This record gives sequence, C-alpha cells and structure tokens, in this order.
Amino acid sequence: MDQTSSWSPEIDPALGAVVLTGDQIATRVTELGAQITHDYGGQAPLLVCVLKGAFMFAADLARAIDLPVEVDFMAVSSYGSATKTSGVVRIVKDLDADLTDRHVVIVEDIIDSGLTLSYLRKNLASRNPASLEVCALLVREGSTERPELRYTGFTIPDDFVLGYGLDINERYRNLNELRVYCDPGAGGSSSSRR
Repeated sequence: MDQTSSWSPEIDPALGAVVLTGDQIATRVTELGAQITHDYGGQAPLLVCVLKGAFMFAADLARAIDLPVEVDFMAVSSYGSATKTSGVVRIVKDLDADLTDRHVVIVEDIIDSGLTLSYLRKNLASRNPASLEVCALLVREGSTERPELRYTGFTIPDDFVLGYGLDINERYRNLNELRVYCDPGAGGSSSSRR
C-alpha cells in the first residue's frame, strides 16, 4: 500500500482538534441558503466567490439557494504562503460579470482582520451593483474589525483552521470538516487568517 492511500486526518500531525464537523457545516449552509432564498425571492443574486478558500462553501451555498443564482469568481491575495496576512490586498483574478444593477452577495470563507473584505466591498461597490451583501462562513473571535455581515455561518476561536476549502500551502482544502492547524515545526497551533 502506498503512503498516499494510507493517509488519515486522525494521524496527520498537522491536524489538531475538530472545530466544526461536516454535519454542522452542512446544516448551517442549508440555513444560510434558505435565508438568502427568502431575502432575494423573485430575484437572481450573483454570488461572488472569493477564491480559493470559499470555493467549497460557495458551491454548497449555491445548491442550497432555491433561486436561479449566478456565480462568478474573484481571487485576491493578502497571504501568499504565510499564515499571517501581509496587510496588502491585490486582485489576482477579476470578475467576468458586469455588476451594474445586479444584486451581489460576496461569498467569503473567513473574516479575520476585515482588511480583504473592506477592500472587496469598496472595489465592488464602485461597479454600481443594485445591492451588495456578504455571506461569510466563518468569523474569527476577536477580529480586529467587525465588519457588518448580513449572513454569517459561525464564529470560531482565534486559531488557524484548515478544511472545507481552507488550506495551508494549498493542502487540506478537501477535508469536509474544519480542524485546527498544528504547525509541526512550531510545536503548537498557528493563528491569523483574513
């Protein structure tokens, strides 16, 4: 048996405690989808998925919304390969859609400092949408800036977390649960993400 086929999250030294189970996430995503369906009844919101971390959340959320939603993708970076933000936000991939007179929902994975979200809101608001809201799966406790969010999944402790789209060096996005990252080289968990 090769090493890749015998991997298990339970024995991986980089993975710590489970923060949210797959079932908890699925239940909350269904609730968020129902809330958005109610709020946008009769309209087709455009979901702007912030890559890469929000791609799983956006896919599940889109399926949970009982409206003819559209999805577009935007990639921004303030991290690179680090576990702490650089403080500089840059657009890596811009939207294809014209936002003029559209009802737009930014779909984010996690809100930490609020820096990335603040930048995104200003940038997208300048494109004249009819409305602009945010749906964030996670908000970190003690966020330095508490942005106003219309839709929020969970508030989580101040730990660097992996899974359900969130990564470290592009790994662990495929976990269906959310787990604490334990930096094997640092002897503990790392913190801070957007």
